[in-house]
Amino acid sequence: MMQKIIMLGTGHGFVYNCYNTCFLLQNDDEYFLIDTGGSAHIVQNLEKLNINLNKIHNIFISHSHTDHILGLFWLLKRITGMVLSGKYDEKLNIYCNDEVANAIKNIYPNLFPDVYVEEIDRYLKVIVLQNNETKKITNRKYTFFDVMASKNKLYGFETILDNNKKLVFLGDETCNPLLYDRIKNSDYVMHEAFCLDSEQDIFKPYEKKHSTVKSVCENFANLNIKNLILYHTEDTHLVNRKELYTKEAQKYFNGNVIVPNDLEIIEIN
Repeated sequence: MMQKIIMLGTGHGFVYNCYNTCFLLQNDDEYFLIDTGGSAHIVQNLEKLNINLNKIHNIFISHSHTDHILGLFWLLKRITGMVLSGKYDEKLNIYCNDEVANAIKNIYPNLFPDVYVEEIDRYLKVIVLQNNETKKITNRKYTFFDVMASKNKLYGFETILDNNKKLVFLGDETCNPLLYDRIKNSDYVMHEAFCLDSEQDIFKPYEKKHSTVKSVCENFANLNIKNLILYHTEDTHLVNRKELYTKEAQKYFNGNVIVPNDLEIIEIN
């Protein structure tokens, strides 16, 4: 079966016209959810793609910022209702660093009625990851690592796909140069691109430790990355964002550039 990256959202932390960046990795009929966005909109986007929550039993949350973690609590609300009606089975595993684990454990008991909290306590398993720890999830090995971010503790991961191609996810902060040796020669690298270079004065990406399309492409120009997936963008150019971002990227990056939209499916060849 062809490996798929299913983009549930592609926007940065305060977008209005698209959803915050999060996505699914499909393996057979199971899905591995990467981040959850910041609202109940994640449930709607899953429904638009006709993806049943009973096919999601593993979630990775990269860090504790609102646009990555708050969607989880809407998922827990929906899943717990399914559990109580016999429509969701097995455990739900959350993979994350210790900061994220503490946030989850401190928040959900205060959000739901006791009957929900009791069920969540039963089916939810929060797995705290260590730097460079490897886990087998949906029959694939993932190695999680600290991306050495300047703000909250942020983890990314790397994995080898069924077609022996390497995929690296780098979270939502400009890649630390100390990771260049790790990601060079990768087949697919996922990295944020906050805005076009010409609009940096408007969106001020560097103040937020983010990148312009130009800057990330210049940084990666000599790393022999085959495919660069750009996400976590502003939302003022959605109609032609793909064209604009791709055009700028191709001036500085020789590999293939992918600028997905919400609900777009990226097929790994």
